Amino acid sequence: MILPVKGAPGSKKNEVRDATDGMLKVCCTQIPEKGKANKAILEVLAKSLGLKRSQISLLSGETDSRKKFLVENISVEELQRKIESALE
Repeated sequence: MILPVKGAPGSKKNEVRDATDGMLKVCCTQIPEKGKANKAILEVLAKSLGLKRSQISLLSGETDSRKKFLVENISVEELQRKIESALE
């Protein structure tokens, strides 16, 4: 499944903040430098959604705030439940 994400590097804390315009907003404290923020966003996603890091990979948006992550080995319904749980 492809998960659209709006990345917010340089934030005060690492968190999944909200879902607007069909995108999940993921904040990380890392600055956008040499892929560090992308790696941090991936880590925040994995931890917040209770997924293994190996289940998530960046498909597009390496230098853009709008990113697409591929999430594997999980049903759409289960991923939606995990997202809703992370947003509470």
